[in-house]
Amino acid sequence: MAKHKLSETRIRTLIKAGIYSDGDGLFLRVRATGSKQWFFIYKRQGKRTEIGLGGYGQGTAPVSLSLARDKAEAIRERLARGEELSKGKTFLDIMDDVISVKESSFRNEKHKAQWRMTLDKYAAPLHKKPIASITRDDVVECLKPIWTKIPETADRTRMRIAAVIDHAKARGLYAGDNPADWRGGLKELLPAKNKLSRGHHAALDYHLAPQMMTELRKSNGIAALVVEFLILCGSRVGEVSGAVWSEVDFEERIWTIPAERMKAGKQHRVPLTDRAIAILKIMKERATSSLIFEGEKAGSPISDTSLTKALRRASPDKSVTLHGTARSTFRDWAGDETMHARDIIETALAHSVGDATEQAYRRKDALEKRRLLMNEWAAFLSEVK
Repeated sequence: MAKHKLSETRIRTLIKAGIYSDGDGLFLRVRATGSKQWFFIYKRQGKRTEIGLGGYGQGTAPVSLSLARDKAEAIRERLARGEELSKGKTFLDIMDDVISVKESSFRNEKHKAQWRMTLDKYAAPLHKKPIASITRDDVVECLKPIWTKIPETADRTRMRIAAVIDHAKARGLYAGDNPADWRGGLKELLPAKNKLSRGHHAALDYHLAPQMMTELRKSNGIAALVVEFLILCGSRVGEVSGAVWSEVDFEERIWTIPAERMKAGKQHRVPLTDRAIAILKIMKERATSSLIFEGEKAGSPISDTSLTKALRRASPDKSVTLHGTARSTFRDWAGDETMHARDIIETALAHSVGDATEQAYRRKDALEKRRLLMNEWAAFLSEVK
C-alpha cells in the first residue's frame, strides 16, 4: 500500500468533511466543523480496529503529520511482532472511576443519580472511545443534539465530561487541553451560553407577588402554607420539604439548615419573620413526625407537585415555578427596591460571595442584617394591592 499520500500543505487546505488516507493504515478524519483527527486502522482475524492518534493542530499537544506517521509506524512494528494492542482505557472506564471517587462527596443519592444519568444518557457517544483519543469535535458531536433543547442539562453534561477527562489527565491517560472546557474552543463551536434559552426557572414579576400571597392566604391547605413559607424564606424547595423540627429555634427565631441538606454543603441560618413563625406554629399543632411539612403519607414530605399546584392556583402567572418564584422573585425585588448590600442579599440566598480568599476571611453570616432584609420582604408581600 502506498505511503505518504498527504502533506502538511495539503492538510491545511482540506476543508471538505471526509476521511483521507496517508497510506498503510494511517488516516485523517476531517469533520464538518473543520476539526481534524488522526487514526490508525488495522484488521486481525477479520476484526477491524480503529486507534485514535490525536488531533491535528489541536490543543497544547497537536499531532503533526510527522508525529502521526511515527505513531503509525510504532503500531505497525508491534503488529508485525504479533503483539496484542490495547486501545487503553475507554471514556466509560474512566467515567465509572470518577463516579466511584466522587461518591463520598455527593450530598445525596439524588445528586449521585443525576451524575450517573447525564453521563450514561447524554455522553453515550463517548463511552466506547479510548479516553486518550477523544477530541473536541467528539465532544461537540456529543453535545449538539441537546445543546439548545435542554441547555442547562447540556452544560452540566459538558462539565461532567470535562471532569472525566481531567481525571484521566491526572492519571497520565490523556495529554493536551481538555476538549470539554468551554474556553478551550467549544465557545467557538457551540452557541454562546448567554444566548441560549438556559432553562431558568420561570419566576413571578415581584410587583405581582403581594397579589399572589393574598391568594395563597385564602387557602386552608397545607400546600399553600408551605409555598408561603418557601417564599418568605427565599429557600430552595428541598430545603423546606426536608425541614425537621430540631432545626428550628423558636426563641431565637432561627431556622438552621445543616450542611448536608444545602446545595453548597455549608450550614445556612435563616432568620424567621413573624409570618414564618406563625406558619411553623400552625404546622406544629398538626405535627405527627419530625418533619415540619408532611405530605398525605405520614413521615413523608409534601410533594413538589402539590406545592406547584398551590402556587399556580394563587399566581396570576400560571407558568411560574417554585424555585423561580421563591428565589429569583426575591432577588429581583431586593436588587431593585432595597438599599441592602449585594453580599447581604446573596447570603440570604445561601450563595457564596467573593473569591476563595474573601470567603476564607468572612466567617460571619450577617444574620441580623439579613433579618432586616427578610422582614422588609415579608412586609412587601403583605402589602394590599
